[in-house]
Amino acid sequence: MSNQLDDNFWSTRYKENTTGWDLGQVSPPIEAYVDQLTNKDISILIPGCGNSHEAEHLLSAGFKKVTLVDISEVLVERLKVKFEAEIAEDRCEVIHADFFDLKGTFDLVIEQTFFCAIDPSLRQQYAQKMAELLKPGGKVAGVLFEMHKPDGPPFGGNSEEYLGYFEPLFDIKSMEPCHNSIAPRAGSELFIILQKK
Repeated sequence: MSNQLDDNFWSTRYKENTTGWDLGQVSPPIEAYVDQLTNKDISILIPGCGNSHEAEHLLSAGFKKVTLVDISEVLVERLKVKFEAEIAEDRCEVIHADFFDLKGTFDLVIEQTFFCAIDPSLRQQYAQKMAELLKPGGKVAGVLFEMHKPDGPPFGGNSEEYLGYFEPLFDIKSMEPCHNSIAPRAGSELFIILQKK
C-alpha cells in the first residue's frame, strides 16, 4: 500500500470529518442493484467500506452475511459500535485490515469508492485480489468513476483502462454509464457487474 494512503492517512480524514466522497446515503445505483437480489444468505464483502451506508441498507433488507473491511482503525472502531446489534447476531463482521491482506471467499463484493481510493499502481493487484476473494461464479458489483482525475484520492480512469484489468479474470456483465447517479456525479459513474471466470 502506498505510504500516503495508509491507516494514518484515512484515520486522520475520519477524525477531521474531511470525507467529501461520502454521500451520506447508500449510492442509488448500488441500492437499485441490491434491491433486486433475492437470496439473503449470500456472503457479501464491502472493502474500503467507509461509513457503510451500503451495509446499513443490506442489513435492513435482511441480508445475513455482511463483512466490512477498512484500513482506518478509527473508522472500524466506530463501525463496531454502529453495527453492535448486527455483530452480536452474527450477521455482520467488521475487520480492520489492508484489503490486500484479506483472507476468505465471498459470493458478492460491493464496490463503492474503494477502487478510486487506492493508489492507481495497485489496480492490477486489486483485480487479482478480487478474483481470489470471490467464490466460483462470484461477482463484483458497484460503481467506478469515469473521469480524468490523476491527483486523488479519488483517482479517476475510464472503461478502456478498467477492461484491461478485469477482462482476463472476469466476464464483464455490465460496465455502463449509471442512469441513476446523484446529481453531482451524473455522467461520471460506471455501473459494473464483473463475474469471476
